[in-house]
Amino acid sequence: MATTFKTLNSANDVTSTRTLLHEAIPLTGTIASGTYTDENIKTYSHGMFESVYDYPYLSSSANHIFDVTTGYASNSSLSGSGVQNSKKLNVYSQMAQVLVGYDATGSIQNFDQDGDIALGGTKINEAIFVNFSRLLTKDEIKKGSFITSFLTGGTPAARTDTLTLQDHGAATSYKVNSPAGEYGILYTGSEALAGTGVGLVYYQAGVAVLTGSIFDGTMGPGVSSGTYDSLATGSSIEVMANSFRNRLVDISFNNTVELNSTVYFCRASHNEFNYSNNPTYLSSSQIRVKNSTTDNPVSYVTTVGLYSSDNELLAVAKLSEPLKKDPNTEVTLRVRLDF
Repeated sequence: MATTFKTLNSANDVTSTRTLLHEAIPLTGTIASGTYTDENIKTYSHGMFESVYDYPYLSSSANHIFDVTTGYASNSSLSGSGVQNSKKLNVYSQMAQVLVGYDATGSIQNFDQDGDIALGGTKINEAIFVNFSRLLTKDEIKKGSFITSFLTGGTPAARTDTLTLQDHGAATSYKVNSPAGEYGILYTGSEALAGTGVGLVYYQAGVAVLTGSIFDGTMGPGVSSGTYDSLATGSSIEVMANSFRNRLVDISFNNTVELNSTVYFCRASHNEFNYSNNPTYLSSSQIRVKNSTTDNPVSYVTTVGLYSSDNELLAVAKLSEPLKKDPNTEVTLRVRLDF
């Protein structure tokens, strides 16, 4: 335990830094459909969504990747007495109230294709929701890195019309009018053009919202024909999720880990810390490292301790090797705490 303390100057000796670490996450469509003959797809008795794993989900090594579900708004033309109508309405309402929020009257707002919710515009009243696991997204999805491709036409045996969506320009033009954080627009073109937005990606929430209107042909296997609208009213959420999974080509994005650090500059002036508190530093009241009384005292720094204002030890930093300290040298040690 230290017996000599030096107070840090908060203005000159302490600083904070923020570092963003990114990891590329590629998800191929074969994981979502085909690789494990759906043994990695977990369904539930409530029938409100499906979970996709990177390995058969009964295995201890399986990791949750994302969930898929679908729903429509109460003012959608599909709202009525179709299959699982109430559950599809509930799914949309739950996602909308978390990601879009409420208007001045207390009503849940619908998803908006261009993000300008207050100005009206085209609404996403029928949507497919892809909820990515926190294992993949970490703190958030990196803005401008989200790309997904899937098949929007053809038949189950001969799928056609590959469509690629990307959040072009989101690194500098993302939206902030969501209670769930920042989000970007998913565009069908090679750049951010008005009228080509068909989806949204919520970066901190890790959710992609796709409008059902992009599926202009058969959505999935086991159905001879049918657009999103016909399947949404005539099929269950599980069938819709299966259809989407089997249309998926790939998804890729970079996740983000925010690393906050506090750096302490621990300074030892020429006349400080030249003696050791170790009892073995002295022998019969004589300093062991001095051969004569005229020699300078010498110490070796091995550890830095950070203490509270009442001298309670809070953190310890170890040097890679002992550092020689004597009255002819000054030392500044940089201690970083990450959190």
